[in-house]
Amino acid sequence: MKYPLTVWRAMLLATSCVLLQQSGFVLAAQDGEAAPVAGTRPAMNAMTAQPVGNAPGVAALGISATTAMPAAESQGNVAELMQMIHDTKLNELRTTYNGSYGASLFFYPQEMTYYVALFQDKHFWRVIKSEDAARAELIYAQFVQQTAQLAEVEIRRTQLLAQKAYIEDIIALSEDRAKRLQADLTVARAQQAKVNDYQRQTQSEAAALRLEKEKAQAQLRQVQGEVLQLQRQTESGLPLQK
Repeated sequence: MKYPLTVWRAMLLATSCVLLQQSGFVLAAQDGEAAPVAGTRPAMNAMTAQPVGNAPGVAALGISATTAMPAAESQGNVAELMQMIHDTKLNELRTTYNGSYGASLFFYPQEMTYYVALFQDKHFWRVIKSEDAARAELIYAQFVQQTAQLAEVEIRRTQLLAQKAYIEDIIALSEDRAKRLQADLTVARAQQAKVNDYQRQTQSEAAALRLEKEKAQAQLRQVQGEVLQLQRQTESGLPLQK
């Protein structure tokens, strides 16, 4: 169907206004959003368009030239998909997550149309629209494979972060154990020093006591000798005791 030039201009102007308005909503939403934890599933009605600067090229997505669509049409599909999700017109047939990346296959039963979306966190960056079910499934499979490839580094990073945290916990426990052992060793050394001093003191006292004992024994023998001598002198001339 052909339209007059003025009608085409009006339609283009209206489309541009709608896209600019939606882009403004998307950017405003992104400023206040935090990315969800990898592996979590955001609600589809919370998805937004991926900023153009962050969208990978066709080659990076592994999509053939026959599958790829012009940038303007792709952006139009993104906006169209977001609006249809908001209006709950679509059936979500499949969704696969790898890390924070995901791919979804939607079906619009009223027009027998499929929408295949590639996204990260809450941001769509690629949407393909097709009326061919087999083609939509193939594109979805390519997107799923791409999410697996893209998520490898993210998953590895998550694993490394967990390993690092685990090692740091082990280090902290080991350091705490070392401090406890050092404290016990310090106490043991201090007590050993006291024991050694006590042993030396006791040995010195024992040696002094031994000398005093020997001196006392010598004195005892002397006194006993004097007592015996005096007793003999006292009893001199007397009959011996039987």
